[in-house]
Amino acid sequence: MTAVRPPEADLVVADTAVQPSAPPVPPAATAVRPRARPRPAAPRRILMKGNEAMAEAAIRAGCDAYFGYPITPQAELLEWMARRMPEEGRAFVQAESELGAINMAYGAAAAGARVLVSSSSPGISLMAEAMSYMAGAEVPVVLINVMRGGPGLGSIGPSQADYFQAVKGHGHGDYRTPVLAPSSINEAVELVADAFELAERYRTPVMILVDGILGQAMEPVSASFRMPERRGAEWVLGGADGRPPRVVKSLHLKPEALEQHNLDLQAKFGRIEAREVRWAGERLDDADLVIVAYGTSARVARTAVARAREAGLAVGLFRPITLWPFPTAALADLAARVRGFLVVELSAGQMVEDVRLAVSGRRPVTFRGRMGGMVPTPGEVVDAIRELDGLAAGGSR
Repeated sequence: MTAVRPPEADLVVADTAVQPSAPPVPPAATAVRPRARPRPAAPRRILMKGNEAMAEAAIRAGCDAYFGYPITPQAELLEWMARRMPEEGRAFVQAESELGAINMAYGAAAAGARVLVSSSSPGISLMAEAMSYMAGAEVPVVLINVMRGGPGLGSIGPSQADYFQAVKGHGHGDYRTPVLAPSSINEAVELVADAFELAERYRTPVMILVDGILGQAMEPVSASFRMPERRGAEWVLGGADGRPPRVVKSLHLKPEALEQHNLDLQAKFGRIEAREVRWAGERLDDADLVIVAYGTSARVARTAVARAREAGLAVGLFRPITLWPFPTAALADLAARVRGFLVVELSAGQMVEDVRLAVSGRRPVTFRGRMGGMVPTPGEVVDAIRELDGLAAGGSR
């Protein structure tokens, strides 16, 4: 794999000029000129908006083609690609609609291009049919959903209410796609390259799920991007000169053939579940209460954990990075030794269902969330931790 690194820092050369007040060097002495010494290279950091950083990360990851349609709060991602992709001699298309964008992506990916599509919540809903087709045809595409408030047109405020849509299957049929959830812009940059890698390794669409705050916020980003190695693809529709023709499709009219195709897909999903679970923990070693959160909610929860610790509560943070496959086993292990879990989301409580399934009723699981573009404060989360502490102390379920 090739890492694109920032240029090395300039060398610092010691000044060897003799100042007027310096004593003269005796004739018999040998003057030793100080050697040039490199200044320790500090990581180069650039202040970038989340949408723009993800777009640039896709370009540096070797994205060949981008298709999209303007919608807030992901519009800057499309705008960045509109400028940068032509500069790199690559394909950029602002389609006539989200339906056009996702189907163009389907065709380009089937022809072997490394493809990115981005949108926000209502736009992702319009793409659901083609996403099912791509999963059925086993076509690798990366999709970024910068979530906004809903349902319906809702608002342009941040939300995490697309969790069900993302992790339970966007369109029709028995299929799953990996879903990656960063909690910082730097992590989003890293996960863009990972998403292309996963998409091509398993021949599947992969979604990066961020809320509107992460798309719109600005943070210092390490200017180090990664280009995943390209995998040879014997299924790609690259012209049949000198070889038998190929077909990329999701249509299987014979029931026996469609059932076998579904069995093959389920086996692939099982491999993904076994190999690709990702999560991060903070202050879990001595925790007896655990907050489960992702994205912006995890950042609020991190502050709440620090405040709760100052108040004498042993609280830790469990942050899923893959929302699917969900880190069920890791949460189940935690449930064996902690007293309770608090789920924090920018929704009515969607991930809370997966946490409860993982915990299997062994410990109380409570929820604190805000909707419609509202974000819980650390103080609200600390209050919810205190309520969970009282509940867990009483032994209630």
